[in-house]
Amino acid sequence: MKREFSNVTILGSTGSIGVNTLDVISQHPDLFSVFALSANTSIDALESQCLKFTPEYAVVSNQSSADDLRNRLKNRCSTEVIHGEEGLIFISSAEEVDTVMASIVGAAGLSSALAAAVAGKRILLANKESLVMAGGLFMEAVQLNKAELLPIDSEHNAIFQCLPPENSDGARLDGVVNITLTASGGPFRAYTHEQISRATPEQACAHPNWSMGKKISVDSATLMNKGLELIEACWLFDLDVDQVKIVVHPQSIIHSMVQYSDGSVLAQLGNPDMRTPISYGLGWPDRLRSGVAPLDLISIARLDFEKPDEDRFPCLRLAKEAVEIGGTAMATCNAANEIAVEAFLANRIGFTHIPAVIEDTLSRAEVMEPTNLQVVKESDREARRIASDVLIEYMKKRKGS
Repeated sequence: MKREFSNVTILGSTGSIGVNTLDVISQHPDLFSVFALSANTSIDALESQCLKFTPEYAVVSNQSSADDLRNRLKNRCSTEVIHGEEGLIFISSAEEVDTVMASIVGAAGLSSALAAAVAGKRILLANKESLVMAGGLFMEAVQLNKAELLPIDSEHNAIFQCLPPENSDGARLDGVVNITLTASGGPFRAYTHEQISRATPEQACAHPNWSMGKKISVDSATLMNKGLELIEACWLFDLDVDQVKIVVHPQSIIHSMVQYSDGSVLAQLGNPDMRTPISYGLGWPDRLRSGVAPLDLISIARLDFEKPDEDRFPCLRLAKEAVEIGGTAMATCNAANEIAVEAFLANRIGFTHIPAVIEDTLSRAEVMEPTNLQVVKESDREARRIASDVLIEYMKKRKGS
């Protein structure tokens, strides 16, 4: 059966997910066209992408960047340059758009991803924070507007591939006992407490298996990335927190597993390359060529598994606690993490201060019921204010030590 042509918006096109999405799209010019691209500060990279893919629109963060990009593209391509959150919402919900790759990192990606859901688009969700912050609202928007939600994180995409087909009533979890998300363990998997306390941003960003941006690399090093993925999995697959298991798998070959009531465990395997889940999302329910090298298990030779150490990596515990608290605690956890990681990358605090800032913020922030997007955003702002105050306290302690 011939596939329908799809117009694609890529939110966060200059990041690793965006770049890999464009790579997959370029392999299938008969199936996809780039409708819009967006970037925050990487104007050079966005300029190159616009010249290569000639999207209808390009969105940047502010007026100054928009003027800069507009001047660069003048008389070279017809792309219209717009800016700000309104611009992101427009390119996510425009009538011409069929598919939205939501890959803006952090809370900044929530509004545009939610706009795609409200507009009933096919959403390729790589922005886990959308569900961490506003899972109930997001999933309700998907259902009410008949949007298609396909997870792109390698772990959730693996789970999606291992689940049974939908039943007539829409259920996909018949016979599922639990799911297991795999974690590489990050660059500090074998580090002692003392070594972890001296870890630098450069070391934290040197992921052993995946090529990722700085923020998500640090999250992988703290295991907060796995904590956020646990929250995301609960919303995506309608699971209780105790049905989501975490196992450290250093080779990153098994991307996740589903255990069934008959004792079967289904796993999705592949080389650690994000083009696999991206191509699956773009082509679903069909499979497309991705450019990923075939998996050679003989050369891999072994697959190892370990229990995550929540003593050395307390961020995983904190994420679970946020789920158990409920309400806006998950948004608070995410906001505090973003503030702490930013400070660590700027060498303002040490690596072990990241979970400390999150824990202190969770203990001080008010928990509210996220009844609408405004409540979520207010909670996010308040958590960032509290986390910033906590940071100042830790920086003073660090300076005095």
